[in-house]
Amino acid sequence: MKDYDFEIKELGDNSFELILLNTWNKETLNKNIQALNKLNIKKNSKLIVNFQNLKECDNSAIIYLISYFKTFQEENITLENLLEHERKYRFYEKHYQDNSSEFEEKSNIFETIGKQSHEIYFSFIDFTKFIGKVFYFFVYSLFNPSKMRLKAMFKYIDTSAVNALLIVGMTSFLVGVVIAYQGAVQLEKFGANIFIVEMISITMFREIAPLVTAIVIAGRSASSYTAEIGAMKITDEIDAMRTMNFEPTLFLTLPRIFALVISLPLLVFFADIVGIFGGMVIAYIDLDVTFLEFIHRIGTEVPLKHFLIGIFKAIFFGMAIAIIGCYRGFQVQNNTTSIGKFTTISVVNAIFVVIALNAIFSVIFTQIGI
Repeated sequence: MKDYDFEIKELGDNSFELILLNTWNKETLNKNIQALNKLNIKKNSKLIVNFQNLKECDNSAIIYLISYFKTFQEENITLENLLEHERKYRFYEKHYQDNSSEFEEKSNIFETIGKQSHEIYFSFIDFTKFIGKVFYFFVYSLFNPSKMRLKAMFKYIDTSAVNALLIVGMTSFLVGVVIAYQGAVQLEKFGANIFIVEMISITMFREIAPLVTAIVIAGRSASSYTAEIGAMKITDEIDAMRTMNFEPTLFLTLPRIFALVISLPLLVFFADIVGIFGGMVIAYIDLDVTFLEFIHRIGTEVPLKHFLIGIFKAIFFGMAIAIIGCYRGFQVQNNTTSIGKFTTISVVNAIFVVIALNAIFSVIFTQIGI
């Protein structure tokens, strides 16, 4: 009596038929593995696998069979009569990860630099294509307003802006307090207490409020956009959208971009108010500058251009955060670990781009004298 649950037939011309029998589960798997390993089948052989007489096959057996078949060339494996096992087999085959390679060659520094340069180059090309596609569908949506998903856009405004009011307000208030407190110590030495108004207002309007707000939103929204789109990609929802002739860029990316382009300037305006209020509190406590004096001096001594510059920068910050979050979401691969990987990359990229854009704008505005 055979001590394993399969038959092997040699068909000639380096071809074999593996007929699976009876039940393959965690109780019988070990003896079947040992028997398969004793077979003298070369890895370049053609193998036909017949599931017709297989009564039951649990998850562990399916995973082992997939790993065993992976040792052959893909074109040399033929599966027949999967029947009721097909759904389970295809699922595990799709999500199978080969961890068999335990040895990794050490690459020298030049090889590493070359590989990373190659990856950066193609990532840049891919990102440029994504930007082009976004711009195309942006223009398309302007000429076809009915294609704009306003309901989805308002939903993202709610999740990105309204739900972020508390954290943005607290952060801006504390930053305003710190700037005012540190400035008050220095100004008091020179008897220039009243100049605390210009220092806080210009700093908050022009630099701090847009930058801090964008960094907070980059941490919240970029990560959520990447995770949401990545989860849709893993569950094949994006492929289903394409099958039904729904363009993912139009239906998933643009509503998120519009939401942040609209909501981030409003959040910056809110951060301006709260941050300056924090500065007013410290100015009143430490420098005896009353609230009325503070507000009056803002109106007379602080030009409106500083406020408008902050709002203008917020538009580009919002656009950059949304584009990066969505782009990284579409890069997620068909395994759950890549969601965490690309979510982290998304946040880091978004924060870096926000800081870089802020530096570029600061240099440009300074050079043109505004």
